[in-house]
Amino acid sequence: MKFGLLYEHQLPRPWTNGAEHRLFHEALAQVELADRLGIDYIWEVEHHFLEEYAHSSAPEVFLAACAARTKRIRIGHGVVLAPPGYNHPARVAERIATLDLIASGRVDWGTGESASRVELEGFGIDPEQKKAMWREAVEQTANMMAMEPYPGFQGQFFSMPCRNVVPKPMQAPHPPIWVACSRRETIHAAARAGIGALTFAFVDPAEAGKWAHEYYEIIKSKECVPIGHAVNANVAMVTGFSCHPDYEEAKRRGAEGFQFFGYSLGHFYVYGNHQPGTTDVWQRFEKARPSLPDVGHGSGIGTPAQLTEHLRRYEAAGVDQVIFIQQGGRNQHEHICEALELFAAEVMPKLKAGAEAREAKKQAELAPFIAKALARKKKMAPITKDAIPFVAAFGRTVVNEGQAAEGPTHHLNADITVMMNDPAEQRQAAGED
Repeated sequence: MKFGLLYEHQLPRPWTNGAEHRLFHEALAQVELADRLGIDYIWEVEHHFLEEYAHSSAPEVFLAACAARTKRIRIGHGVVLAPPGYNHPARVAERIATLDLIASGRVDWGTGESASRVELEGFGIDPEQKKAMWREAVEQTANMMAMEPYPGFQGQFFSMPCRNVVPKPMQAPHPPIWVACSRRETIHAAARAGIGALTFAFVDPAEAGKWAHEYYEIIKSKECVPIGHAVNANVAMVTGFSCHPDYEEAKRRGAEGFQFFGYSLGHFYVYGNHQPGTTDVWQRFEKARPSLPDVGHGSGIGTPAQLTEHLRRYEAAGVDQVIFIQQGGRNQHEHICEALELFAAEVMPKLKAGAEAREAKKQAELAPFIAKALARKKKMAPITKDAIPFVAAFGRTVVNEGQAAEGPTHHLNADITVMMNDPAEQRQAAGED
């Protein structure tokens, strides 16, 4: 079993000077610690305008900082929002590839649609179309990373001409693809697309086992037709996290933050009525807290022995990775670090024993099914060299390679000399005049 940490960058009100700065730098320190302790993944969300719940609107920046500070931990987008209104597919391909190079091939590319009205309407995205947007954008972004050049595309939600999207990622053909899942149906869709299921649903191990079994049955079936150029067969589940030798202290340190995580998620996605810049989500949470369900070691909160038992149930259910929500609400940085150190010392070694052999066996069993799935994929046809268009610089028209430019006669070397020595020409070339 593998273990990951999820970052939403939660910041309940009231906000004091320097609170966001401290939040980000404490998170970076936690990631550095996790890397040293042997945690396998970090996952960073992309959300917009979700005050208090998630101040993580530029995950590529945070993850680049993580990559520069770590050596072995995998760097996961959990997730990049795929509808082109959020992120143009070419920009996603460029950012993922660049991050993968910086991280020396440690990036996982999680994808998603988003579901909150605050975000969707903020970027003018039609909720009825977002699933189709996701499929079109993810498939074409994968093509951009795998093809040289990218032939161009005329789609329903975005179009672009032939271009060679650079840089290319270190992991060929592209980093492992995942999709955010919150329902059983989305787990099935992930398997049909041949990608990992990042399951942001709080289900017990028994239910998780049913989802994982169904996922792998589809991976092995003819229904699996990869959306990318590789298959990433993995199921990850989220749970709370707080580890301490004393159960009551573990609960005191972690339960409130996990409760706030669930409440604030519901506020933006289910039952909330939010006034931007005004609504105090934490204040509403405190009023509602007496009526909220209690949380304990069944939620990943407890002693090392309780966490070991809790996680073994997920392992037996066939879950490949458990992702901890340790940075929730007002959970304290020092407590998070202490919990990670205790977990790494007393829990993780018991669950890591034999992990490499189990993973090798799993991959061997899946290999023939993955090969058949990849054979079913209808790949985008590459463009022939003769069909690749020339793109003339502004002011020039090039018809064929080697043919003189139309219009007034120019000498390239002379033009470059003028530009290098004439500030006005430099400004005009840069679009400033």
